[in-house]
Amino acid sequence: MSTTTQIKRDGAWSAPRAGTSWWSRLMNNDNMVGYLFVAPLILGLIVFTYGPVLAAFGLSFTKGDYISTPKWIGLDNYRALLDDKLFWTSMRNTLYYVVGVVPAGMALSLLLALAMNQKLRGIVFFRTIFFLPTISSSVAISLMWLWIYNPEFGALNFLLRQVGLKGPAWLSSPEWAMPAVMIMAVWRGLGYNMLIYLAGLQGIPDVYYEAASIDGAGQWAKFWNITVPLLSPTTFMLLILGLIGAFQVFEYTYVMTGGGPVYSTLTLVLHVYNNAFRNFQVGYASALAYVLFFILLGLTAIQFRFQRRWVHYE
Repeated sequence: MSTTTQIKRDGAWSAPRAGTSWWSRLMNNDNMVGYLFVAPLILGLIVFTYGPVLAAFGLSFTKGDYISTPKWIGLDNYRALLDDKLFWTSMRNTLYYVVGVVPAGMALSLLLALAMNQKLRGIVFFRTIFFLPTISSSVAISLMWLWIYNPEFGALNFLLRQVGLKGPAWLSSPEWAMPAVMIMAVWRGLGYNMLIYLAGLQGIPDVYYEAASIDGAGQWAKFWNITVPLLSPTTFMLLILGLIGAFQVFEYTYVMTGGGPVYSTLTLVLHVYNNAFRNFQVGYASALAYVLFFILLGLTAIQFRFQRRWVHYE
């Protein structure tokens, strides 16, 4: 039994006309046309995303700069991490940042979302104002907060002086530099988390609150027994995104402090940057990046493992 290649014409499949070129047959194949449309995206992902990721993994087992040929050294870069004091300093600073920014940012965002969920005239304006920092440039935000934190003419110390307090040298003090960066990071992230929480709040059916009111439940009981459980999928998503974003903090410390003073704001990604583009230790920087990758992979896996215990879906 012979088979004949068919092409699609006017919604019906038929055999190709004699002399039809291979290009015409290709263009009449719906699947191939679809592949051609997505080809630029797939090519871009391979060249600019997956390719560099795989290349960095290979480079993490080598030693060399951007000029010389990389030399294979096996696991030496990963062993060197154990003796790198700056690696442990950056890891400690990053954990300090994560623990301070993620819980505070999510809690304040939820409170802000509850406030912005009221049916009041002009509430959309305030929602927009709170969301604006999210779409602003990280560098511009950092430069603005550099002025706010200036010990001599900054707005924050000026306000403190008005109430009789002397503000510290925020970004020049090892004790205050990281908290100052964390305050700015929490402020900037409020708008995005607020918007996600607001969408979650508006997705909770009013019938639950009406039934609770009939049963005599107060505002706190409604919040704890209805709002929090039904928002748990939203909280779960924001927790994962928040941890990933906090572990990758770079712009704020790079622009505002450069990792100082005395390495008090040196984060893991900033340490990767310094080794890759200042010390030109490409292999070691790649090893640092993959350590961060495995940390995030492990934390995300743990969250998905335990989310059954506290995330409730309708």
